[in-house]
Amino acid sequence: MAKRPTPTTPITLTTEAGAPVTDNQHAQTAGPTGPVLLQDHHLLEKLARFNRERIPERIVHAVGTGAYGYLEVTSPEVSRWTSMKVFSQVGKRTPALARFSTVAGSRGAADTARDPRGFALKFYTEDGNWDLVGNNTPVFFIRDGIKFPDFIHSQKYDPFTNRQEPDNIWDFFSHSPEATHQFTWLFGDRGIPASLRHMDGFGSHTFQWINAAGERSWVKFHFKTDQGVRCLTSEEAERLGGQDPAHHQADMYAAIGRGEFPSWTLKVQVMPEQEAATYRFDPFDVTKVWPYRDYPLITIGRLVLDRVPDNYFAEVEQAAFDPAHFVPGIGPSPDKMLQARLFAYGDAHRYRLGINHTRLPVNEPKSVPGGARNYGRDGFMRTGDNGGRARNYEPNSYDGPAETGAPYQHGLAVTGTTGPAAPVRHAEDDDYVQAGALYRVMDAEARARLVANIAGSLAKVSRPDVIERSVAHFRRADPEYGTRLAEAVAVLRR
Repeated sequence: MAKRPTPTTPITLTTEAGAPVTDNQHAQTAGPTGPVLLQDHHLLEKLARFNRERIPERIVHAVGTGAYGYLEVTSPEVSRWTSMKVFSQVGKRTPALARFSTVAGSRGAADTARDPRGFALKFYTEDGNWDLVGNNTPVFFIRDGIKFPDFIHSQKYDPFTNRQEPDNIWDFFSHSPEATHQFTWLFGDRGIPASLRHMDGFGSHTFQWINAAGERSWVKFHFKTDQGVRCLTSEEAERLGGQDPAHHQADMYAAIGRGEFPSWTLKVQVMPEQEAATYRFDPFDVTKVWPYRDYPLITIGRLVLDRVPDNYFAEVEQAAFDPAHFVPGIGPSPDKMLQARLFAYGDAHRYRLGINHTRLPVNEPKSVPGGARNYGRDGFMRTGDNGGRARNYEPNSYDGPAETGAPYQHGLAVTGTTGPAAPVRHAEDDDYVQAGALYRVMDAEARARLVANIAGSLAKVSRPDVIERSVAHFRRADPEYGTRLAEAVAVLRR
């Protein structure tokens, strides 16, 4: 890792307000022996800030290690199945952030525990961030998100003993036969990887790919370690974790520091859309794998990690991965567990980091100068100019960010939809019929007051095009209504 240059001039310590600190070693006191003075703002600010350094830890995946790198495309075939720009040409590299984690332990727990490893990836693509939030196992314990809180409660600390209890873990399993596959992975040789570099990673869920022609396929992602799979026995893991609870993190940092950049070959399984309905088991069930003999692995790229974060809190603890972060060319499947995660992950980050967590540098998309462009405003810890003077609604007439109008890609083709459900059209599904009818049942005086009231407000609008569009709506409701309003506005604006 590169060394930071030594400053040529001393750097002055300051308060949060930027004022220079004259003494950071002694609190102000009323005399040689005290008491400490309330006026010592630097002391109070320093202690108050210290008291608030910790944020809520992740309920799951709290013990994590992060590293930066890139995804490189190695196959020209990918465009057959997806229009994702990240895979548009051989040799293309997309910056990436990876976070590896155990599931059940709280911060400070040994990262060598027998536990699935989170294998979360954030790709900073030209179309925004694509997050692929998987594990080092191709399956999971449950297939329906409604069971997830109960499952995690059984794995986490018992309310009475405040420790993991085999009674709880196995009691839940005994009522959940779908977990048998994952338990077999977990308690097999691969249940404890020798290092984060020596394990495979999986998207786990089934996703949908959409190509440029609008054709859909189902896809599973596999990251095969180029270092080879190596594992620890229970005894080795206990010994190494006892010596250093952050053993796996230390190994990752040391390897990158030596220039031994860990890498994974990215492979996919692709299922034609129409085959899902007749496949011999539910292809969207995350407790099952697709056998390779049915859908062989296809090599499409390579993930390389070559840089560790400069600050763990800023770049690993605050990193927020959300499986709902798709880009054009990829979307969800009917996988019930994935569908639940599309809500749960983003909501966890909004609770833990705040509504503006997507504007933190580690989470901010690199595709748009200055960060995401939308009409979100305010909230705790809002950074930047909060949108400045720009309007905070859409659509608007002031050249603000606007929708692309491109076809919605993320609908679930398996249900026959291509996006939000199309409304049923009826004879009078019209925005103007009833407004016009209401106008016509008014007597002459009521119509006059109505026109005067609208004109009084509309005439204050600064943009003629906004006035014209607004009047056009009333004219479509009733020609007389619109004409009278246009005349009244014109009089007021002279």
